[in-house]
Amino acid sequence: MMPTPVCANRLESAATVTGKESADGAPTGRVLVVDDDRMNRMLLTRSLEQSGHEVRTAENGRVALDVLGDDPPDVVLLDILMPELDGVSVLAQMKADDSLNHLPVIMISAVDETASVLRCIEMGAEDFLPKPFDPVLLRARINAGLAKKRLHDLEQERVRSVFSRFVPEHVVSDVLARTDDDLRLGGSREVGTVMFTDIRSFTAYSEATEPHLVIELLNEYFGEMIDAIFGHDGTLVGYRGDGLLAVFGAPIALEDHADRALAAAREMFEVRLPRFNRWMRERGLGDGFAMGVGLNSGRFMSGNVGSARRLEYTVHGDTVNTAARIEGMTKQVRQSLLLADSTCGALARRPDDLEFVGEFEVRGRRSTIRLWTLRATAG
Repeated sequence: MMPTPVCANRLESAATVTGKESADGAPTGRVLVVDDDRMNRMLLTRSLEQSGHEVRTAENGRVALDVLGDDPPDVVLLDILMPELDGVSVLAQMKADDSLNHLPVIMISAVDETASVLRCIEMGAEDFLPKPFDPVLLRARINAGLAKKRLHDLEQERVRSVFSRFVPEHVVSDVLARTDDDLRLGGSREVGTVMFTDIRSFTAYSEATEPHLVIELLNEYFGEMIDAIFGHDGTLVGYRGDGLLAVFGAPIALEDHADRALAAAREMFEVRLPRFNRWMRERGLGDGFAMGVGLNSGRFMSGNVGSARRLEYTVHGDTVNTAARIEGMTKQVRQSLLLADSTCGALARRPDDLEFVGEFEVRGRRSTIRLWTLRATAG
């Protein structure tokens, strides 16, 4: 017996239920049914809604693309033969769109459309659903599509959590778009500013302090400094004992990378370090620390290295090595902040309190380097 049709306005409804389950424990989700035959749309909608899914329908390919662009579903049921824009063309456009190519697509086909079905499978469709519709087969196809979509979503969350550790949250999506299937950022030559930081006299302090207090202190310090880095769109590359390595201008290019790096350093000295030292004194952990920061601008290599189980974003090159040397020189020249002439030259806006420190030899380099500081951080 043919199922009783449901009203049209109910057919076109939509709601988000991804991750939910029906009463019998089967997964439920949002399904887009694309078919030019109104009766087919009604039959599929009724069957899917009885299984707990939320359904939207489209009567042709052009309407389907509008729906997909506005509110992508979890699974698409796509008829092959339709007027205006057929299912093969819709599938091709979906697979060419980075925001849609992960969506599972199940082709709706007649018995004489085998060649077209095979072509769609080769293009990336998950499976096909033959006419007339078998409810058991429909349920199996939809469940398999939902399982794949959920696996994709879980993987995206895992990847997002990996990258959000070293880049600000608002640029994670841009970084993900640059990764390959192995979650790697391919090696590239960037232009940016490298920052090294270090806590003065921390080794002696840690040797005389209980380990759990040292870890608590480091976590508080890193939290303050990383917030300053992220607040100016910098990238945390890694921890170096009690110090940090960060870059501005990679993996997302920034024209004002030097300005952002200098602004982050200024915030560290004027806001973050005083607040951290006040926190130390309030807890009886000591009088506070001084710190050193070195900045250098230029070209460097960057990318993800490691295995699928453990990835690490890293930077290499003379610009990076020199930045480390400059930070080390902060003790020698008795300045808390030192920035290379290359960083000064890269500034779009040169601050009024920028002061020339001198010209120095740098270990490992043949030529000397001119160094600058900010008046407010001198000493």
